Amino acid sequence: MSRVQEAFSHGKAFIPFITCGDPDLETTAALVKAMAASGADLIELGIPFSDPTAEGPVIQGANLRALSAGITTDKILEMTADLRKELSVPMVYMTYANVVYSYGAERFISRASRAGIDGLILPDVPFEEKEEFAPLCRRYGIDLISLIAPTSHDRITMIAREAEGFVYCVSSLGVTGVRSRITTDVGAMVELVRSVSDVPVAIGFGISGPEQAADMAAKSDGVIVGSAIVRIVEKYGREAVPYVKDFVRTMKKAAASAE
Repeated sequence: MSRVQEAFSHGKAFIPFITCGDPDLETTAALVKAMAASGADLIELGIPFSDPTAEGPVIQGANLRALSAGITTDKILEMTADLRKELSVPMVYMTYANVVYSYGAERFISRASRAGIDGLILPDVPFEEKEEFAPLCRRYGIDLISLIAPTSHDRITMIAREAEGFVYCVSSLGVTGVRSRITTDVGAMVELVRSVSDVPVAIGFGISGPEQAADMAAKSDGVIVGSAIVRIVEKYGREAVPYVKDFVRTMKKAAASAE
């Protein structure tokens, strides 16, 4: 069992996301420690990119703020290595293929592995093109995490059969962002995955409050929350840590209540 899969071995997993470097790396590091202390089972670290196609306005704004402040992939790798000295919580990077290409795929994946990263999510890489990265990820012990969307239909079982770490179930069409309600039949998507694979399934995109978290956790193995957390960081900046800590604790409790 990989470290990513272990995140799901204690019941329903709560997986928060933040954009590294928004508002600065010191705050990012403090946020990661606070989220781990509040019960996060796995933490997604976003590496900023100038054209994040899967992201809504909240996370796009965070990307631009981080890049404007001079954040680099090297600085994020160094921060991750420092965090790993203190934290045992599984961590994954979420970024875009161009970030990996421009850094050099093997250089990026090997350095991520040395920094203590357990998984990689590349939302703009279709399943059919994942072999550009999968062998390198396997070589360096990193799970390349697959996404399934409501439009995946017949491809869901094909993707699930080869999935590593967990399957990221995209709950809504379109980009990331807070939604008042989720109308997609995510339960059916999860069942399709479970019909062919034992890999955990976590639902993300649009989950913003405890009620939604409990609802989605009841249908899956865990929930992913990004925009709602990034919005707190946008509002409070360097003072965001206690607010995010409270929010993560509340959301973890809600997800766990679905067991």
